Amino acid sequence: MKRTINGKEFEIGPRANLYEAYLYRADLSEADLIGAYLSEANLSGANLSGADLIGANLYEANLSGANLYGANLYEANLSGANLCGANLYEAYLYRANLSGAYLSGANLSEADLSGADLYGADLRKADLSGADLYGARNLDKALNLDKAVGEPASVPDGWIFSNGLVIPSAKP
Repeated sequence: MKRTINGKEFEIGPRANLYEAYLYRADLSEADLIGAYLSEANLSGANLSGADLIGANLYEANLSGANLYGANLYEANLSGANLCGANLYEAYLYRANLSGAYLSGANLSEADLSGADLYGADLRKADLSGADLYGARNLDKALNLDKAVGEPASVPDGWIFSNGLVIPSAKP
């Protein structure tokens, strides 16, 4: 489906090629972007609430301040993406690649991060309230986990939530 966004026409749909697209503050709510190529796209402030981004490639995309409430990001590649201040409330990030992603100040409340790769992800001031971190990979290699806020609903085996922090459990 063709849509005009910021004065330019884009093909929006499954497997769409939106490499480096300027989609600042675009309304893509409920959009079907399964397998879409959005690498290095500017989606800052965009509304992607309820969007279907299964397997989408968002490598180094700018999603700062974007609304991804309830978005389906199953197995999406968000490595190196800027998600600072993004709303990922109730987002489905199962097995998503968040390695090196900037999640500073992001709202990850009630998000499903089970199986997600958090290697080098910056979680400074990210809200993890009610988030499912069970099975999350490379949590020990995430950055600023000690500066994240909120109590997750679950944490991976070998981790506990104590004194406001997600920390490795003591080994017997």
